Amino acid sequence: MVDLLPAWHPHYDLWLVIFVLAFGYWFADRRLRPLVAPHSAGPTRRQWWQWYSAVGFMWAVSGWPLHDVGETSLFTAHMVEHMVLSLVVPPLLLMATPRWLADATLGRPGIARWLRPLARPVPAFVIFNATFIVIHWPDLVGWMLTNAPVHFSVHAWLFGAALLMWMPVLSPTPAIPKLTRPAQMFYLFAQSLLPTIPASFLTFSTVQLYMVYGDAALAFGLTPVSDQAIAGIIMKLGGGFLFWITIAVIWARWTREEREWESLESSLRAS
Repeated sequence: MVDLLPAWHPHYDLWLVIFVLAFGYWFADRRLRPLVAPHSAGPTRRQWWQWYSAVGFMWAVSGWPLHDVGETSLFTAHMVEHMVLSLVVPPLLLMATPRWLADATLGRPGIARWLRPLARPVPAFVIFNATFIVIHWPDLVGWMLTNAPVHFSVHAWLFGAALLMWMPVLSPTPAIPKLTRPAQMFYLFAQSLLPTIPASFLTFSTVQLYMVYGDAALAFGLTPVSDQAIAGIIMKLGGGFLFWITIAVIWARWTREEREWESLESSLRAS
């Protein structure tokens, strides 16, 4: 199996991003919070775990060997990277961002003024899904795999579009308001449907769409067409699973909040 993997080489752009995220979170809590928001609570233990889990996921899918296999051999590996960078890392980072930090960054008037319109449900939905479809266009994939700056830029754009897409559900600051619980579930349900269109093209195609890979998938026991099909299944089922898990969590929280509210109303009437 080792012979199937590309030779290790440093990914300095990834290392820089990982360092900024990993060190920046610690620095913001230990050095900036006492100056900017001295009376605000720091991240909870869960938020620490969420933030560094997101950093770990980013490292795992964008570094050697998965990223390199996705560049040279398997479109399936490339798809896994895209799914994690858009559907796993962004929600973890948003959930891990404490209120004071979100208010001091995303919630700043100059930033929130242009971010708020983009983070509304319809624009966020359109931007993310259009991005997700375009970045899997064969010509763009070929350009990404042969031009490192373009590859990094496209992944950065995907990551930013994913952050926008998750904002109506997980915004950590009231400067960018979230949807109500029922609207969040409907929004995520709609998100789970649209990727089935490009996924179907990949899953049911009988011709090789990504010629840039050549026959490299054969080394892993796959034909180029079966590699595409697996990538399509991951896009459809993997994305749908993550969205539906999130919907289930929102439903559970909504019903709990409703029960608590009804209990409070009953207590007030009884008193």
